[in-house]
Amino acid sequence: MKKILLQVVLIIAAVVLTYEIYDTVRRPIDFQKEKKVRYDAVVNRLKDIRKAELAYKDVNGKFTGSWDTLLTFVKTDSLPLVRKIGSVTDSMIDAGWTEEKALREGKIIRDTIKVAVLDSVFGKNYPINKLPIIPYSGGKKFFLGAARVKTGSGVDVAVFEARAHNNIILSQLEDEYGQEIINLNEKSRVDGKYPGLKVGSLTEANNNAGNWE
Repeated sequence: MKKILLQVVLIIAAVVLTYEIYDTVRRPIDFQKEKKVRYDAVVNRLKDIRKAELAYKDVNGKFTGSWDTLLTFVKTDSLPLVRKIGSVTDSMIDAGWTEEKALREGKIIRDTIKVAVLDSVFGKNYPINKLPIIPYSGGKKFFLGAARVKTGSGVDVAVFEARAHNNIILSQLEDEYGQEIINLNEKSRVDGKYPGLKVGSLTEANNNAGNWE
């Protein structure tokens, strides 16, 4: 009887140990899958924020750190667009025509028209009100800031930054993967990197790059 009981205990212990080993291997893989889904969505949103900021700067000569200002601009403002009808043909070039002459003679048309920012940058069906919202965050907004900094050569340039911390991006995973999130943030701290995703910078001119690029 004791021998049978011992065998049962050993079998149970072996099953528990096997599961723990499996879980040790599985958890990091599952965490990376869930993290990638969220990171991909946040990166796409940050790319769209960059598009909106660059369009705003084209019109206003600076970036904005206000979500209200940026959303109003995209919803209501417009961008200049050169409409081109016709082109200078090879035979016209051979005859000594330039584009300026073709314009004067009415052979080609070059007009500057206004196009809605939303239509031009994103498409009219783009859900623009979701632009500030961090995906998978329960409605939290990206930090958004704008400033001017001097480059190493002393040139004053406009900059912006939009960012979201890992604790917000991965908040829905905290109960199951809390330690993995802590480890991820600690690695970023040790490496001297931002513990999350961001585009642009308020401290340097980085050509509006994202930290995932």
